[in-house]
Amino acid sequence: MTFVVVPQWQGSPSSRAMRLAEGAHAIRADLPAAATREVEVPLEAGDELETGIARFGSLEIVRERLTHVLRELDDPAIVIGGDCGVSAAAVAHVGGPDLALVWFDAHPDLNTPATSPSGAFGGMVLASIVEAGHVDPSHVVVAGAREWDPGEEDFAREKGVVSIDVAGLADAEAVAESVAATGASRVYVHIDLDVLDPAEFEGLLDPIPFGVSAAQLSAAVKALVRRLPFAGATIASFAPESAEKAVDDAPTILRLIAALRG
Repeated sequence: MTFVVVPQWQGSPSSRAMRLAEGAHAIRADLPAAATREVEVPLEAGDELETGIARFGSLEIVRERLTHVLRELDDPAIVIGGDCGVSAAAVAHVGGPDLALVWFDAHPDLNTPATSPSGAFGGMVLASIVEAGHVDPSHVVVAGAREWDPGEEDFAREKGVVSIDVAGLADAEAVAESVAATGASRVYVHIDLDVLDPAEFEGLLDPIPFGVSAAQLSAAVKALVRRLPFAGATIASFAPESAEKAVDDAPTILRLIAALRG
């Protein structure tokens, strides 16, 4: 298994988005050097280019670079963000009608340029994956989301995207069974770390209370990769306030990586 570190920050709406790049580098420090690649991210923010997506120019450069790296690999990758927009290229790389996509996130990321209140791609990435046809929407499960915009609710209803709330994640085997019941034969796991309860995990730009516990998330991930062949994963949105505080959250991140590796 290969780790691909992508310290992208341009998909975030936050004024503190550069902390996401720092978070990606903090995670990299704990990864095996021989099994880790890094994608260079432009320093500049990038222009919208009349797409309705903020910083689109830089986002496209990163997407192309990440796609190139993934095509060189012979094994599944764990992509380390940066903001969660890095999942767009990662899911596109392995996408297909047999893929299930489990989206662990406090936000469903189902806005479009027409509905997004911020124009930030991080809030549109899952919708973009569905609309591009990289995954059957009936194979998409949004897990642990607790802040939905009206446009996201409409998108999920129209496309048939299902969701599991935080309480539902307490039964790991039921989560895995519900994903297998979609008929998919492989699974991609996206983990935006803000799905976690901020009482347990501090390194977040936008902490949303009443999230899933680290133990429950780890158990759900383990159950998923036991139940379905692993196609890849993303871990994104680590934004520690300092290097010292990054150390405090590192055990949780390493626990999730261990769960993904089975």
